[in-house]
Amino acid sequence: MTILPGPSIPQRLLSGGFRLFFPGSAFLAAVSIAIWVPWFLGFMHVPTLLPPVAWHQHELLFGFVPAVIAGFLLTAVPNWTGRPGLKGMPLLALFLLWIAGRLAISLSEWTGMLGATLVALAFLPVLAIFVLKELVAASNRRNYKIVAVLALLSAAQMFFHHELDRYGRVEMADRLALSAILILISLVAGRIIPAFTGNWLKANNPGRLPQNFARFDLAVMILGSLSLAMWIAVGGGLESLQFPTGLLMLVASLAHLVRQARWCPERTLGEPLVTILHVGYLFIPVGFLLTGLSMLLNHSGFASAGIHAWTTGGVGVVTLAVMTRATRGHTGQALTSPHSTTWLIYAPIILSALLRISVAIWPQHTMLLLPIAGIAWIVAFLGYVVFYMPLIARKG
Repeated sequence: MTILPGPSIPQRLLSGGFRLFFPGSAFLAAVSIAIWVPWFLGFMHVPTLLPPVAWHQHELLFGFVPAVIAGFLLTAVPNWTGRPGLKGMPLLALFLLWIAGRLAISLSEWTGMLGATLVALAFLPVLAIFVLKELVAASNRRNYKIVAVLALLSAAQMFFHHELDRYGRVEMADRLALSAILILISLVAGRIIPAFTGNWLKANNPGRLPQNFARFDLAVMILGSLSLAMWIAVGGGLESLQFPTGLLMLVASLAHLVRQARWCPERTLGEPLVTILHVGYLFIPVGFLLTGLSMLLNHSGFASAGIHAWTTGGVGVVTLAVMTRATRGHTGQALTSPHSTTWLIYAPIILSALLRISVAIWPQHTMLLLPIAGIAWIVAFLGYVVFYMPLIARKG
């Protein structure tokens, strides 16, 4: 009997979007913070024309997050449509386009800002066009809203470079991009968290089950989106909206908490792989609360704390939760969290989020807490690379 050899490691890595983009995004997340914290504190220089804070914002919002989105969508869209996923050289080309954008922005002192901007802007439209083509071919209108969010994030990136070039700072584009990401998280979380929670509870803790996406969830998302739109407008100079926006943010925070309570988070404590999804989502209402308080009290510390609750907490924790679960599921592993994941990935990213929020509220402790928060973030994302890359590279 002839035994045919299995696919090589390069072939496996090119067999699905998550196999390239999840470890790539995790590596970028770790390296960018390893660069930015000492740069921000004045210990090093990066050959980019972007100021440190703008570079940090850009690489989080338009580098790290789009790569996670790509890994998720390139894995999920074939399941939604029943069509073959992006594989082989086309997948590699898309991944290299993403890498080119990161290098172009970070080396823009050498390449020039115009060329770097054009390269960096290319990734999101290409991803959106591919996803839209697949959805249209399968008549999957339900998920067109995903493409709309990608288009909004792409527009925010163009506006980011416009504001930076014209004013030397960013006032609205970062808010627009973060809002698009929060809307996407709210949308996707509303599907996967109740589903994953329900599956685990049915098998391990019978009783009350989470409620699936309903009109209440839609109302919460509309309320949150409206408050975010007003927040963007305040950033654009409509200061008369600051007080009503703050009030609406508080209402949105409460609405998101009620929404999450409907998903039975307290019943999932026996499985960290499920619990971490709820922990990550919890930072979303916390962000609304802190941002609302900042607008009502005119407190800049709460404003920064709210943004970092959304980014380091909501974005950071949710992405690691989704990446670890998706990787285990698509490589044939048991859907349970080993100790290495729980203590070397989940615990550090939660610590990083809490410390980063604390730095914003108590800036006098920046020199102590910011490096610790950065180290915890790096440990979490490098932990994903170290513990999950062997699974990604194997047949599955």
